[in-house]
Amino acid sequence: MTPRKIAAFAIGPIGGAVLGLISLPIITWFFSQEDVGRLAMLQVTLGFSILLFSLGLDQSYVREFHEADSKPALLKRAMLPGLVLLVVTVVVLLSLGGKLAGWLFDVPAWHLSVLVAVALVASYLSRFLSLVLRMNERGLAFSMSQLLPKLLLLAIIGGYVVVGADKDLTNLVLANTAAITFVCAVYGWNTRAEWFVGIRSRLDLGQLKSMLRFGMPLILGGLAFWGLTAVDKIFLRSMSGFRELGVYSVAVSFAGAASILQSVFSTVWAPTVYKWASTGQGLENVNRVTRYILAIVILGFSLAGLFGGLITLFLPPEYAGVQWILVSCVAYPLLYTLSETTVVGIGISRRSSFAMLAAIVAFLVNFVGNWLLIPIYGAAGAAVSTCLSFWVFFLLRTEFSVLLWKPLPRKLLYCSTLVVVGGAVVYTLWGKELGVWMAGFWVSVLLIWVLIFRVEIVEVHGILVRQKVKF
Repeated sequence: MTPRKIAAFAIGPIGGAVLGLISLPIITWFFSQEDVGRLAMLQVTLGFSILLFSLGLDQSYVREFHEADSKPALLKRAMLPGLVLLVVTVVVLLSLGGKLAGWLFDVPAWHLSVLVAVALVASYLSRFLSLVLRMNERGLAFSMSQLLPKLLLLAIIGGYVVVGADKDLTNLVLANTAAITFVCAVYGWNTRAEWFVGIRSRLDLGQLKSMLRFGMPLILGGLAFWGLTAVDKIFLRSMSGFRELGVYSVAVSFAGAASILQSVFSTVWAPTVYKWASTGQGLENVNRVTRYILAIVILGFSLAGLFGGLITLFLPPEYAGVQWILVSCVAYPLLYTLSETTVVGIGISRRSSFAMLAAIVAFLVNFVGNWLLIPIYGAAGAAVSTCLSFWVFFLLRTEFSVLLWKPLPRKLLYCSTLVVVGGAVVYTLWGKELGVWMAGFWVSVLLIWVLIFRVEIVEVHGILVRQKVKF
């Protein structure tokens, strides 16, 4: 993948994160804390439905894409079974009246159930149509399809503010459903040549069965990872209520800015490392890349701990707790990205069951952690549990990779991440009481960081200087 194509794919996650950081404070000022929490349940449900109803065929589509004789026919085989199952499920749920909205929002309104149903179908279609753009390396179209719905959501919320619309759940869900439906329409237009031909193609049941055999086992691992990232919100909803869930979801959304690193790195890393593996060259660079990502991870934790309080300047007073839990929330995107550099042995050895096992164990840790901590600490307990479980996830992926591939230097990896994860836990639970002591801790981490990674810092500085001279 060329640098230009990488940049085209990077526009989407970077621009989406920036627009998200703009729209989120507006939402918190305009809508109630409970409704912000209810919106988090919608996002959890959308993620679960895509994972479940795709039947693993989205992964089969990616695997078979370059070998398929007819890519439109492949798209039909991958998309159609889950779509039929989803539509039937949605129709059954809507026949129950407002039950769907009642389960999600504790508001059993039929019109909310309809909006959720539309969002479910549109999200499912968008998942497969986005894969068409990604596999055909149409990076700019893919990025624009990510940016436009964010802009639409921002425009709708802004319109609510201007016209003085009701600050209720219906308008909030309507805005998000409209944005999701819009992105589906954009994806549909950008891939019209592919799916239009696919509709008229013959459905090969033999090949469909083969794709299902490959994709279905992946659902278990996907469900485990979904549970790892969603169980905190489910526990908060049932054990602490929508107010605590609202605070937590806002912190997670701000922490999501760190997912820019995850998105861009994943786009570049996987093709590169597997190319090295296929040629038997460049594998020594894995350790070097891991050190760079580790440096970014430690820096990210430290900056979140030192400056997380600044985000409260843009939020209503009832979201003051966000500053304490933010640093634990960044663990997901940061530690996941770091694990992507250390997990390469599992991918190279093609032993994906070990990746699934890591997700399952981490999910169980998060489940127990949320069950124990949320009744005592609320949103802070959920953040701490997720932070610790992702460190376990990172540890297991790394150890499994070493077991299946070759040894990696791990002392610095484990010690440094354990220090910042421990600091994040203490800061989230008792940072308000410790005050200046925690600030001193994060400053100390930064000073040690400069000493440990001084070579990498000098290298990056040299690269930036050379680029500036060229410019």
